[in-house]
Amino acid sequence: MLVYRKLKWPIIFHYTWPSLFYYFFLSLSVYLVNNYFNLTSLHIPFNIIAALSTALAIFLGFKNNNAYDRWWEARQIWGLLVNYSRAWAREVMLLISSSNEAEQEEIKQLHKKIIYRHIAFVHGLRVFLRRQHYYNKSGLQEYYEGPNEYSDVRDFISPLEYEEFTHKNNPPNYLIEQQGRDLKNAYDKGWISEFFFVRLEETLIEFNNIQGRCERIKNTPLPRQYSSFSKVFVLIHASLLPFVFIQDLGWLSIPFSVIISFVFRCLDLMGERAEDPFENRIEDVPLTALSITIETNLKEQLGEKEFPKPKDYYRGIVL
Repeated sequence: MLVYRKLKWPIIFHYTWPSLFYYFFLSLSVYLVNNYFNLTSLHIPFNIIAALSTALAIFLGFKNNNAYDRWWEARQIWGLLVNYSRAWAREVMLLISSSNEAEQEEIKQLHKKIIYRHIAFVHGLRVFLRRQHYYNKSGLQEYYEGPNEYSDVRDFISPLEYEEFTHKNNPPNYLIEQQGRDLKNAYDKGWISEFFFVRLEETLIEFNNIQGRCERIKNTPLPRQYSSFSKVFVLIHASLLPFVFIQDLGWLSIPFSVIISFVFRCLDLMGERAEDPFENRIEDVPLTALSITIETNLKEQLGEKEFPKPKDYYRGIVL
């Protein structure tokens, strides 16, 4: 996620330079042709572009609003994951207990096992969302190589469980299943009352809901017609601008056409880059930072002293 108020110009030009080159080349060509042949037929009335600009602005505004809603929903979902993770650790440590002194150490180990497995679930969900259907290798990788490998899970579950985890079609869901089995075993041993067992199971269901909501956003893109037509409309608008200004502005039509076209292209890119918040790009929800926050909080609840180091910002980007 971009955190600086001001975007770095190299990042902006990284995504817009092909369009800028087209706008400049077209404006220059129209100016040279008009200057050489003095063709009044090249001129297009201003009312035409004004009507098109208004329609395009409304269309892009609608697209960007919906794209931002998807991004904000994703951030809210991961905010819920942070909250439920803290509650999960507290519930596990308070509700799984025994009056038998001989079982205290075993129960303590179970607490750590379940909480560590949840940390593995959080890291696994992050990687699962960023790797699934991920084709675009530009963007974030050009500025930062983010930690998005299932090896991040290895330290929090047993080697046998990790081997099973890596061979599952849906690894995070496998970890939730394992959590349920451990809760059932604890219930059978009398470490959890029936009421507490139901309460803990309800929290596991919330984790299923959180994962399902993330998968819905990941697997259901913004309707493609919005992205496809917005590109076409922005291109048509940019292609007509030089013909509108050429008679009145002369060579000044070149910079004005480029600037106005650049504005509409940026508006289009804003929606395009925000609509998919789990693609491991610089505009995405900062899943790595949130995962580290959850890991730190849960380890602190366990009473541990060693926490993961927070990731530094890189060019105004937090992963």
